[in-house]
Order: sequence, then C-alpha cells, then structure tokens
Amino acid sequence: MTRFAATAIVLAFLLSLAPVKAAPAPDVVRATLDNGLRVVIVRDPLAPVVTEMVNYLVGSEDAPKGFPGMAHAEEHMVASRSTKTLTSSQIATITAYLGGDFDADTQNTVTQFFITTPADYLDVALRVEAARMGGALDLQSEWAQERGAIEQEVSGDLSNAFYRYYEKACATLFAGTPYDHSPLGTRPSFDKTTGAMLKAFYQKWYAPNNAIVVIAGNVDPSATLAQVESIFGSIPKHAVPAHQAIKLGPINSQAVIKDTSDYPVPFVLLTYRLPGSQSSEFAATNVALDVLSSQRANLYALSAEGKALGTGADFQPAPAASLAFAYLATAPGGDTDAALGMLAGVIGDYVKNGVPAELVDAAKRREVAQLLFSRNSIDGLANDWSDALAVEGLSSPDDAIAEYNKVSVDDVNAIFRKYFQRDQAVAGILTPEPGAVPSSGGSIGVRDTFGSKDAKPVAVPAWAERVTTPPQVQSSNVNPTDQRLPNGIRLIVRPFSVSPTVTVRGSIRNNPALEEPTGKEGVADLLGGLFSYGTAAYDRLAFQTALDDIAADVSVGTAFGLTVPSQNFDRGMQLLADDLLHPALPPAYFTIVQKQTADGLKGVLTSPDYLAQRARAKALAPPGDPTLREATPATVASLTLDDVKNYRATVFRPDLTTIVVTGDVTPEAARAAVEKYFGAWIASGPKPEIDLPPIPPNKPARVNVTAPGRVQASVTLVESIGVHRGDPDADALRLGGAILGGGFYASRFSLDLRKESGLVYSIDAGTSLGKTRSTYTVDYGSDPKNVAKARAIIDRDLRQIATRPPTQTEMRQAKTQLVRDLSLSEASVVAIADGLAARSVAGLPLDEPTVRARALLGLTAEQVRAGFKKWIDPARFVEVVEGPAK
Repeated sequence: MTRFAATAIVLAFLLSLAPVKAAPAPDVVRATLDNGLRVVIVRDPLAPVVTEMVNYLVGSEDAPKGFPGMAHAEEHMVASRSTKTLTSSQIATITAYLGGDFDADTQNTVTQFFITTPADYLDVALRVEAARMGGALDLQSEWAQERGAIEQEVSGDLSNAFYRYYEKACATLFAGTPYDHSPLGTRPSFDKTTGAMLKAFYQKWYAPNNAIVVIAGNVDPSATLAQVESIFGSIPKHAVPAHQAIKLGPINSQAVIKDTSDYPVPFVLLTYRLPGSQSSEFAATNVALDVLSSQRANLYALSAEGKALGTGADFQPAPAASLAFAYLATAPGGDTDAALGMLAGVIGDYVKNGVPAELVDAAKRREVAQLLFSRNSIDGLANDWSDALAVEGLSSPDDAIAEYNKVSVDDVNAIFRKYFQRDQAVAGILTPEPGAVPSSGGSIGVRDTFGSKDAKPVAVPAWAERVTTPPQVQSSNVNPTDQRLPNGIRLIVRPFSVSPTVTVRGSIRNNPALEEPTGKEGVADLLGGLFSYGTAAYDRLAFQTALDDIAADVSVGTAFGLTVPSQNFDRGMQLLADDLLHPALPPAYFTIVQKQTADGLKGVLTSPDYLAQRARAKALAPPGDPTLREATPATVASLTLDDVKNYRATVFRPDLTTIVVTGDVTPEAARAAVEKYFGAWIASGPKPEIDLPPIPPNKPARVNVTAPGRVQASVTLVESIGVHRGDPDADALRLGGAILGGGFYASRFSLDLRKESGLVYSIDAGTSLGKTRSTYTVDYGSDPKNVAKARAIIDRDLRQIATRPPTQTEMRQAKTQLVRDLSLSEASVVAIADGLAARSVAGLPLDEPTVRARALLGLTAEQVRAGFKKWIDPARFVEVVEGPAK
C-alpha cells in the first residue's frame, strides 16, 4: 500500500476563544535497545486492544535509479512473504487468527508495518515483526507471485485521474530529485525487478538501528518494553547508508497538466511546492493550508456563492519538501481556463493582501484540538506517534502544540507570499469524458477451467499456538445507557475518559426512494446542500465562526454529528441543534444550490460510476421499483423552496431519531443538553413508510461500462438473496464469508486470486443484510484480459463451499478472527458511536455484535455449506465491469 491522500478526493455536493485545554499526558515509556532499535510505548485504556507499528527509515527516496517502486515492492515482500523463521503461509495464518488490521504502507522516507490486535496477543504480533526484521528471504519464486498483485495496485491507482495528475505534478515540481515520483512504482520497473535486487535493498536498509517501534493501547508500558527487548534484542544491527540529498531546482510554472477523467465534472487545480515537515516553516505552512480550506475562506466562498460546484485544498507533506494543491470543480462543459483564473485569483488575493487574523487563530485552535481527538482511537494514536517520530523528526505529537502556538499572522502571510505565487504553481485541468454501455453479450455464469482445490492446514510455531484457540466471547466493554426521551428521541450515552473531547453521532431513519414525492426526485440532495447556509439565528459565516470559536465540527442531514472539546460540549450541542432544527434555507441560496445540483447531475448521469450503479440496480430490481427512481436536471429544476421545506418536515422527526453521545461526558449532562436543545422538537402526522417491499430473485445479467482513462477493470458480482437480518442462515453466510475472504492471504479468495496467481490486488466479498432486502457481493479489480479468469476462480470457490463443508481448520480460523474482531471494533470512540447509531436505526440490539459472536461460535461446517448451497448461486450473478474500451 502507498499513502496518497489526494486519491480520496471526491466532489461534495457532490474552542472557545480561550485556548483548548490540553489532555493529561498518557503513560509513555521510551527506550533504545543495545542494537539501536528505538521503542516508544503509549498506554491508552480505551479498549483491550493494542496497535504495534514498526517504522523503517527507508522509503521511495532511497529507491535505485530506474526502479521507483523498489521500497514499495520490498514492503510487499516483507509484509506477506517468507522469512528465515516464518513461511508466508504461517504469517498469513497467524495474522488471520489475531484478527483486526494488518497492513503496511510506503512513503517518501518511511516504510510502516502495523498490526492491531487484542492486547493479550501483543507478544505474538511482536514475534511476527521480529521475524520480518530478522530476515526476509525475498525468494524469486515468491516475488514472481507478488509482482502480479503489486502491478494490479499500480493499475488501480493509474485508473484514478487525480493520481495520474499527482504523479505528473511530482515530476514537474520535484524534477531531478527522489521526490519526482510517488512511492507506488511502475509496472515496467517491477517487470525488471528481481528477488535478488529486493534482497540487496532489504539488507541495506532493514535493520533495528534504522527502525522505530511504536506500541499504543491498553498495555503496561514497562512490562511491554521488557517483551520488546526479549523478542527484538538479539537481532544484530549493521551500518545503514546515508539517504540521498534532496536538492530542489527551479519550478516550471508554465506547465499545464491536462488529462481526461471519469469524474462527473471538470476539475482545475493549482499545485505548489511547500516546506517539508522537518522545516522550521512547517507549522506555519500547515496553518496556511488550514486557512485556505476553511469554510470562512474565499476559496470555499466560490462554491457557497455559486461560482463553482465545489472547492478544496489538500496537503501531501514529506520531510524535505511538501506538495499541496487547491482545486475547483465547475459545471460540465464549463470554461476551465476561466475557472483556473478564478482559482488563481482567490489565492493571489491572499498573496497580495494577506489572510484574516481570525482564520489563523481558528486554524491554530483546530490543530491543537485534533491532537486531543487522536487519542480517541488506539490505531490513530499509534499512527500519530509514528509520524511524529519517524517522519516529522519530533519527540512526540504534542511537540507540535508549541510550534503552532508560535505561529503568527505574519508567519502565515509570509508563507503565502513566498510559496503561493502563481509563477511557482503547476496547473492542472481534468476534463470528464462520459462513459458508455455498449451492447453486452457473451455467456453468463460459470466459466470454470480450474480444478477444485482443498485448503491445506498450516502448522504454526509453538509460540503462536495459543492464538488458534477460539476465544470465549466476553461481554462488551461499551455498556451504554439507553433512554427514550418524551418526544421520541432515543438517547444512547457511553462515557470515556481517554481525552477531554466529546463525539456525537445522530441518525434519522429515512428512505428517499419512498419519501421523495413523485416528480420531486432530487429534493433530498437539494436539502442536503442547503444545510451549510446557516441557521435562523446565524448566517453562513457567523455559524462557522461560532464553530471555530469552540474548535468544533458539525455535520447535518439525516446523518448528523458533532466533535467538540468537552469544555465546549453544551455550546456545541446548541449549534448542532440550531443547524438541524432551524436551518435558514435562504431563498437566494436556494437558487444557487438548485443550479449547482442540476449542473452536477448533467455530468453524473453520464459518468461511468453512475452508469455501472444504474445497470446494477436495474438488473437486481423489477421494473417500477422505488430504487429505480432517478433525479435528473429537469426534476431538480422543477423543485421549489416549499418542496424542500415540506420534505424536511416529513422526514426529520424526533420519533425516528437516535442520538449517541460518547466521550468525556456524563449520562446526566448528555441528557440535559439533548433535552435543552432538542426537547421542543415535536413530530406531526403519521410516520412515513421507509421499508422497501421485498423483491423476487434477480436473473443473471452482464454489463460492460466503458470508463475513459482507466487501465484496470473494476468488477462487481452481485445477486439478491432471501436472507435478512436475524435469519438463522445469516450467521452461516457471515462465517463462510470470512472463510472465503476474511483473512489476508489466509482466505480462499486472497490465496487463489492474489497470493498464488497475482490476478488482483484486493478482493472484497460479503453479505449486506437488510430488513426486507439483502445482497451478496464480490468486488475486485484486474487487468481486462484477466476478468474472466478471476471470475472463474471465484465461481469455483463459491461452488466448492456449497458442496463440501469447510475444514475444521478453516472453521476455527474464521470463528477466531470474527470473535476477536469484536473487541477491536471498540478501539475507537468514533467507531463505537457509529456502531451504536447504526444498530439503533437498523432495529438491532445494541449488543448485537456480542450476540452474533456467540452464535458464530456454535455454527457447524455443515451449516455453512448448507447456507451457501441454499442462497448463493454464481450462475445468478449480475456482473458489472467498468474499464477500458477494449
């Protein structure tokens, strides 16, 4: 995996004034072993979970010339292939039994490996990492298999227009330096790479004296340090070469990067080279990007005032130099040159006239508050410490607080004047090309040319044997209070004391497919776009100012939320309620949002992703089904402000609402705030119908969607099934799903499609269970020529599990993994809040994961076989392929 924040960008219409109080410092133990290994252990009692991260100080900047993905390739080999003491199968089996997250990433200057697991099994996770540090084999035979998977990762990223732009921007802004390419690598370089070359790279850079181990979670720091010393201490150190010097040259500001995309609308971008994370200017740079991204800033105003469909800024830091870009989305067919000029004008105004002092103050408060919020997640805490030590050169994440406190308005203005000049920027224009649905032919269903395979049991070392015993299901650590308020709101509260913050999640049961009046399709989207324009008490800018004053974030809609320092909880709840219950819905801005929504739909309706989603929906549902209703520019243009108000009055009801409050708050204080600000909210009229009617089983179908610019085919296989939430067979399908796709390189799909054949980089499979409708889905990406080959293996594995019961080894592994995942789901305050809200809205018991875990442990292999035999039929799949024309 490579880390690239920009690939996540999509079109989105598409602290009191006193300083925020710092949290008490967590228990921290630091040490350097005799072999040079640096160790940092941070205690976080949120849940009985631990995250271990090993950070090697080597990244893409250290790749040999002509082999830009060497560090990334070695990350793959170290993460999943054989070592001197563990085979690749043993690594896959052990990590599957551990449950939780197991992954790695490569950046410019660091390669990170991380495992999140129940705290009782930290020693096992440590031994896996020690085996990797002690001697990766980099066998040519294993590289020949892994190369296919990493090349599919490359193809997937190159199918993303933003990623292609990012690669070209790096090449322009950092020409002649090790930063002139992303860490991903290229298929031609991987084709030239050998196992021997990877082994030489490993031997040069992978050493305890070139690594930092960070452990965060509910552990005893002193005892854990003794474990680390015992397990890693005998690994010998060796000399590590110096990193290449980064000598930045002039910027070719005349460059304009143009590309086609499969996004619905055009994007224009300006990209800048900024100070790196180890620069004395970095804190001011970070604040400058926060200011540019503020909803009170002039960039966001372009969207709010109807001059753009969406705007934003993103930041990709690295130690020696960083990259940031501002972007603007405009209407399909719009003048992209004019849009680029408008974007440059906004930034140029800040360069010339400076930024408002109040936005700098707000950005500094938010940066400090974010450090508090990071303690609400065990893996987030480990990641923050790893980045601080291994990437940013700090001694802890909290060191940044002092740096932010020193930033002045003059410092931020100096950053804009020095680095945001138009003649130092690279411009980009991404122009959408519509997708197409050519006539689809060919056979449907089974195309099996492979013989059946049986999963072979893997013997694990003695030190790992205890992880193979399915654990007892423990009672949940959450145990919230659960109340029903007089107006019908369900209030769920779970206090935590890990940081002085509060997280609120709310959800209103709704279904636009049933609740939007006939001919008014799109009214839900229009309402969603209007919530950001203030309230009856505050206009747009005044409302955002009030949030900035308390370092709070509010999101509003049928799903709503608040994150706020606990000292400002009451004020945050007041603002959340004001936005949800008393939105301004101003007539002047209604016209703007209506036009933006209609303009956006013009591109959406011809975009490949929408065409694929539409084809899937039409193949699964019968004609006339409510899910086939479609918002169009015409339906949106016909809407009135009264339509929006009437829809909101129908859908937004307290008796369909759940509010979950978690964090540094008591149940009494949470109830008092909810009653104070939400208590007067009253429902009127009968509850709307929100449950879709059942549908008959779908017929097989096959659809190809042409997606311009893509080099990889994205495949979805889906069928409707008659199993619903709470049905006896539901757990059998879940357990079988874990056997097929639940463990990295230890499940049938990953073993057959990635590890052994290299046909895919990732494959996701599982059931989506609803009250009246459910589906089984398999998603994967592959080279177009290999789509049918991968499909045949999937068909084979599904038929096999339906005809022969899984082995007892597979059953034990899947049960162990799923049960251990229960405790891992409680290792983040946000995850806990989201889970409670989702279960409430779905009508499930709040302790449903515990109930499900106990049911899973009681299942037999025959029940799994029978469940798949009864419900999953590969011959009935709807197959939707998005990819290149050929």
